[in-house]
Amino acid sequence: MEFIKNKYFLWGIFTGLLWTIFGVITIVIFLSDASIESSLITLYQQNKLGGLISIASLINLPIFFLALRKNKMSFATGLVTLSIAMVLVITYLKINAS
Repeated sequence: MEFIKNKYFLWGIFTGLLWTIFGVITIVIFLSDASIESSLITLYQQNKLGGLISIASLINLPIFFLALRKNKMSFATGLVTLSIAMVLVITYLKINAS
């Protein structure tokens, strides 16, 4: 568990979170005429917010492979940790919708 103390692990989580948020906002801006806030509320009501988050999280995949290629294992571990957290959030949204 030494990698958790590494600052690059936290940078991996932070970077992954920022890129996921950027992906969500970008997709909403390009595919919706309404404001970002009302679009996210509508997606939540239609039980499609989890799908949007999962598509937006795909932007982390090339960043993960780039970190592996440059031997930044702590950074890549942070990205994987965030991805697992996103899976839990999406699962909660899907279970809550039923």
